[in-house]
Amino acid sequence: MLTIAGISISMIWIWLAVAIIFIIIEAITVGLTTIWFAAGALVALVLAFLKVGPMAQVIIFLIVSLALLGTTRKVFVNKLKTGSQKTNVDALVGEEGVVMEDITPHNVGLVKVKGQNWTAVASDREATIVKDATVRVVAIEGVKLIVE
Repeated sequence: MLTIAGISISMIWIWLAVAIIFIIIEAITVGLTTIWFAAGALVALVLAFLKVGPMAQVIIFLIVSLALLGTTRKVFVNKLKTGSQKTNVDALVGEEGVVMEDITPHNVGLVKVKGQNWTAVASDREATIVKDATVRVVAIEGVKLIVE
C-alpha cells in the first residue's frame, strides 16, 4: 500500500491506471512508443499482485518498457510500414510514360503517365527527348515530372 495525502492506494490500482493512460496515449498518437510502457505497467501490475515491493515494481517497469522499446519498436514500425505508403503523385515515381510533346533544354514538354498528361523536364537539363519516346519518372518537382 502506498499512502498519498493520508489515503492508502494499492499499487495494483496505480499500475492499472498507468497502463490505461499509456494505452490511451498510444491510441491517440499511434507512434508505437507508449505501448511498450503500457506493457511494462502490466508486468508491474502482475508484480503488485504477487506482493513484490513498490521499488522493485518501478525498476522492473522501467527495464521491461525500455527493453521492449529498444528491441521491438523498429521491427513493428518496419512490419506495419507506418507512414511509408505512396499516395497521389508520389506513386508516379518509377512509372513509365510516353512523351506527347518534345522536351527540350530549358523548356518543358508533355508526358502521358497512367492516362494523365503532365508537364515534364528531362533529368539531364541539356537533353532533348522527342515525341513518342518512352520515359521513366525519376522525381517530381512541384507540378512537373522529372523524366529520363
